[in-house]
Amino acid sequence: MTETSTPRQNGSKGKRSTLLGAVFLMATSAIGPGFITQTTQFTIQLGAAFAFAILVSILVDIAVQLNVWRVIGVSGMRAQDLGNKVLPGLGYVMAALVVFGGLIFNVGNIAGTSLGLDALFGLDAKIGGTLSAVIAIGIFLSKRAGVAMDRIVVVLGIVMIALTAFVAFSSAPPVGQALVQAVWPSEVDFLAITTLIGGTVGGYITYAGAHRLVDAGVTGPDQIADVSRSSVVSLLVTGVMRLVLFLAVFGVVAGGVALSSANPTAEAFQHAAGEVGLRLFGMILWAASITSVVGAAYTSVSFLVTFSRSLEKARNWLVVAFVAISTLVFVLLDQAPTTLLVLAGALNGLILPVGFGVLMFVAARRGDLLGGYRYPRWLLVIGAVAWLLTVYLGVNSVGGIAALWK
Repeated sequence: MTETSTPRQNGSKGKRSTLLGAVFLMATSAIGPGFITQTTQFTIQLGAAFAFAILVSILVDIAVQLNVWRVIGVSGMRAQDLGNKVLPGLGYVMAALVVFGGLIFNVGNIAGTSLGLDALFGLDAKIGGTLSAVIAIGIFLSKRAGVAMDRIVVVLGIVMIALTAFVAFSSAPPVGQALVQAVWPSEVDFLAITTLIGGTVGGYITYAGAHRLVDAGVTGPDQIADVSRSSVVSLLVTGVMRLVLFLAVFGVVAGGVALSSANPTAEAFQHAAGEVGLRLFGMILWAASITSVVGAAYTSVSFLVTFSRSLEKARNWLVVAFVAISTLVFVLLDQAPTTLLVLAGALNGLILPVGFGVLMFVAARRGDLLGGYRYPRWLLVIGAVAWLLTVYLGVNSVGGIAALWK
């Protein structure tokens, strides 16, 4: 990612802009078409009790991201570089898994942009997907690509939340019931919780914000306060979007509407706000998908560029190629490849405990990679607990791989 200057050169204003960009890059990478589908389906299934799953998943996600951002931020090294320092060759394995998963999921993100533009303007799916890809490529080909990306993800992230909040208000959900269920649920669905965690901090999403800070030079022990605060805010932004989307759908479901179409989110928005709601759904889905295209491309390529100087020099073109290949696969297949999506999801479930385990090992045992920084014991403890949960997620994901072999 080409940067004309670092935040330290630009002063506090440039640094604040970069931190905000990193926050929304991570948040909008998590808020993709899969995020919207998951939230809707679990709301239909669990009703108000889904509020508890959202709350628990946010707390676990914060435990993961606090450690990920701090280790990467203090060391000033990307996750794959730390992996190679811990065990030579491990970083290459991490990069291969993340890039493969990111590429396949990006096909799904391109598909999401096409569905969004179809709902918004009635645009043909292939044309909508291609047009969205051209917009994403244009961001990375701009002279100040890093600044352009930061601004785009912030603006679209705010637009998504604002529009979804409007639909939530229109659907008039029983908020009191949701608040009670958030702390005293009538039903606890562990599958919903683990699915939300995997979808929010799995695969490339885990490293999106932290790698952005490394690229921008916001690293070192003196940056800990800003880095930690940003990691928490990024999850809160994601949580707010999850919450308002839940409330929007819950209001419709609680009103007795049975969402039975192939696109229940669009149906819920239309019930809540009529034809305007359907158009807003299109805008929200497009914004969620295009920002995920940007996040997947940027973060996946960030796992490759440190392996050689020639790759670093060609970084922007690698990102362009990444988006172009994703779009080509979508156009040729006219949909996201289901089997590959399952495989990519399963591999993301495996890379989460491996990658997070590497970072926790660095935090506990490799102070030399942190410049002698003394890692807080309390953070190690909550990180270890969160890592055990990611192992559970990883074991479950193996079933997805095994199913493909059948």
